[in-house]
Amino acid sequence: MFKKVVLSEFGKKLLFWNEKTNKRKMPWKGEKEPYKIWLSEIILQQTRVEQGLEYYNKFIKHYPTVEKLASAPEDEVFKMWEGLGYYSRCKNLISTAKFISFQLAGVFPKKYEEIIALKGVGPYTAAAIASFAYNLPFAVVDGNVLRVLARFFGIKTPIDSTQGRKYFNELAQDLLDKNNAGLYNQTLMDFGATVCKPALPLCDICILNNVCIALKENLVKELPKKQNKLIKTKRFFYYIVADYGSKIYVKKRTEKDIWQSLWEFVLVEESNKIETDDFIESPLFKNIVGVNAEIKNVSPIYKQQLTHQTIEGCFIVVRLTEALASNQYQAVSKKELKSLAFPRFITNYFEKNSSLT
Repeated sequence: MFKKVVLSEFGKKLLFWNEKTNKRKMPWKGEKEPYKIWLSEIILQQTRVEQGLEYYNKFIKHYPTVEKLASAPEDEVFKMWEGLGYYSRCKNLISTAKFISFQLAGVFPKKYEEIIALKGVGPYTAAAIASFAYNLPFAVVDGNVLRVLARFFGIKTPIDSTQGRKYFNELAQDLLDKNNAGLYNQTLMDFGATVCKPALPLCDICILNNVCIALKENLVKELPKKQNKLIKTKRFFYYIVADYGSKIYVKKRTEKDIWQSLWEFVLVEESNKIETDDFIESPLFKNIVGVNAEIKNVSPIYKQQLTHQTIEGCFIVVRLTEALASNQYQAVSKKELKSLAFPRFITNYFEKNSSLT
């Protein structure tokens, strides 16, 4: 059944839709330079196109080649990435740029097996680079593709199950137009993004609506299915903005945790929420800042929702009368703060407290 539908409807109609109707424009569409494709795909991992576009243009302007990116100071690259989140992507971006530039003489790999071996590159990104840059026959399977396939074929297998991942990958590869892999992959993703959307899909004008199983069986809102519900943890951050001699104490996060390689103020993390006034009166706080420290300002509560956790906390601006005892932190001028990359949780605070930057 699938084979007949595929041959007569699916691929041919999608490519017809792309030629006659698809107006989705992005600067990397039709791009053949693997460096630019790789850069765009890394930026777009876990990022909306609207947000990623600004960063893509900024990176291409500052780092037009992989050699330029590889030779840039790491703190500068992280500052450029600031606000995009999922900073492990930026760390892998830097590492891979250096590998290509220094180990491969700036020549991007041309085989799928070599592309997927690059740090930070998984099956989806490798297939995108391989098909878009070299027209190699590898299907790109992202959220848009999964949604189109699940609805069109009426597949109820959860897309996040082991069985589901295997099934959808094999189906996508079977459907792939092997002679026009890059064009076909981009078309299918565009179709999922603009027609077969997660909410309010355009079923009435869909070129596939006469043979879409989900539409026929009233399953559009139910597909694709997922089996795993995300369990989110809560973390409570109390940031002490410690000012000593007009310099602010900061440190770079080096642990294998959120925001690795980004900078932050003096941090106290608690497993349970504590009222700010109670925290300020606690022996722990007084031990950090000293008994004669002057509290200048206490912020409202800030919140940030990450994929797997919720961060909640506040900022307490303190003027110290003596240097911080801990050697984990270094004192930097307010001017130097501007050149450091901070997580979004802190830049949100900066935006409402311009006196710091």
